Amino acid sequence: MQITITEIAPRDGWQNVNEYIPLETKLDLIDRMFAAGIQRMQAGSFVSPKAIPQMKDAKELFASVLARYPERSIFALVPNLQGARAAVECGLKEITNVISVSESHNKNNTNRTVAESMAQLAEIRETFPNLALGLDVATAFGCPFEGETSLEALMGYLAQASKVKLDSITLCDTVGVAYPAQVKRFVEAVRRELPQVSLEIHIHDTRNLGMLNTWTAVECGVTHVQTSLGGLGGCPFAPGASGNTATEDFVYLLDKEGISTGIDFDKLLAAAVQMHSVVNGNYSGHQLTITNTVC
Repeated sequence: MQITITEIAPRDGWQNVNEYIPLETKLDLIDRMFAAGIQRMQAGSFVSPKAIPQMKDAKELFASVLARYPERSIFALVPNLQGARAAVECGLKEITNVISVSESHNKNNTNRTVAESMAQLAEIRETFPNLALGLDVATAFGCPFEGETSLEALMGYLAQASKVKLDSITLCDTVGVAYPAQVKRFVEAVRRELPQVSLEIHIHDTRNLGMLNTWTAVECGVTHVQTSLGGLGGCPFAPGASGNTATEDFVYLLDKEGISTGIDFDKLLAAAVQMHSVVNGNYSGHQLTITNTVC
């Protein structure tokens, strides 16, 4: 068995850092992540810099990263058609569009209704028919405004979304409210109803269930897992959201369980330590905490 780790710190982690991270620092950290064996990365997002100031250098960052690592799987998150156009102009062959199951969160996150966002998703596909298009299902498990997401609500949402040709779906625990029984039920339902679409999992660790929920998804057959170096992460438009499952923590677990990732744990941890020293954020990675305490 092999698990593909998708590193999302350059997007989900850094978007929550208030102090601007210089482009040179970002590129150095991305170099270190790739040197550790990361093969797939969500390296940023094409959003309004007024909404997410940290992403104001997205065009320059992607131009550099794509030139340095043409063989790696590198993609961006986009909230709308304008973002998709910017991503394609930078040379990206893959994007993910984010739409919430929750009407309240979608309005806070993108200033659109879910129906309006679904229409935009269809427009992105029509405009770029050959682009690898993924869907980040925000608030897949629960919403800070509307509470726990029901399986019926999720599957109804996916029935609408799957009218568009999607290459991947990522179930996102946007605010870290998921629990193992729910993860198992939702993952099994999505795999059963949409077997043709690649399924990823994206778990936040708000209630210290990040590792357990992510592992539960793997036990249910998910082979693509999104994690964030150092456990950085959160959502600026979701009260209470905290960091993601830490990449180094999950790679450590997979290594001990004999599951291949192709990632060198020591190099990955060294990258996390370096990021901790130059980026001021809310880190939740346990391996990083242990290392810093020992040092």
